[in-house]
Amino acid sequence: MLTKRKSRSVAVILAFSGTLTISGLHKFYLGQPLWGLLYVLLSWTPIPKVASAIEGVWYLAQDEEAFDRHFNLGKSAVNASQQTSNQVGAVANALRELDALRQDGLITEYEFEQKRRQLLDQIS
Repeated sequence: MLTKRKSRSVAVILAFSGTLTISGLHKFYLGQPLWGLLYVLLSWTPIPKVASAIEGVWYLAQDEEAFDRHFNLGKSAVNASQQTSNQVGAVANALRELDALRQDGLITEYEFEQKRRQLLDQIS
């Protein structure tokens, strides 16, 4: 299942906005709906507002790597693009080798096409 990368800036804004408006929006954003619901249910007390302010400061104090470790399954935007780039490079090399086998007559055109499609499916 693909999940959208969470932004530390958005989490900070939602956490601090919880001190003025509805508390817990940052919890929903970060994929913690039970905590968000608890914040909403306790909104008649000052507890969620204080907790939101503390969490906003905590998000600000973290660097991007620590935030990604906690809320993006450890995947930073830079790492994801590097992995995609490395994967494309590996598939391109495999396609070159496969084409060389086809040109040398070691595999048929049909075998080449089947393997080519399998390799290209790995990228998407």
